[in-house]
Amino acid sequence: MRALVVYESMFGDTEQVARALAEGLGTRAAVQVSAVGDAPAPVPDAVDLVVVGGPTHAFGMSRPNTRNSAARQSREAVGVTERGVREWLAEVGSLRGRLAAAFDTHARTRLPGSAAAGIDRRLRRLGARTIAPAHSFYVTDTQGPLADGERDRALRWGVDLAEAAAATLGSGRTSLSGGSA
Repeated sequence: MRALVVYESMFGDTEQVARALAEGLGTRAAVQVSAVGDAPAPVPDAVDLVVVGGPTHAFGMSRPNTRNSAARQSREAVGVTERGVREWLAEVGSLRGRLAAAFDTHARTRLPGSAAAGIDRRLRRLGARTIAPAHSFYVTDTQGPLADGERDRALRWGVDLAEAAAATLGSGRTSLSGGSA
């Protein structure tokens, strides 16, 4: 099985989650991790599972104006690109026949919205079959760092995704339940 993990990260937190997920996926799959600015579009034919994540901005996936705003707010913003997850998903083409999962990072608040939910909807519209509900990982503040235990939780979710994908590819059915923490 081959997996592609695509992430958008401005302060490094979403990248940490993506790398931990990839480590977990690596227990059962060959994994390529790619920052969204370098992510392949279309997804190579050999990829069975696509995992996509980004930070939650203004209640959903980032936009050029929210990325620019984040960059202006902090000198710590290192991953600001013109191409975010939203733009990559618009370029990627069909994902029919692929398995997929979505994640995001955001601060623990009572505010509505999730980048992962939007990513999940787009993955399904592109024809992917999601094997897990959209998943959230938490940061302590807008600019991070990750909350205690979140890297380990991402690693465990990566293992769960690998097992679910392997079972799904082997049986043709979806097998992972769960959701946001």
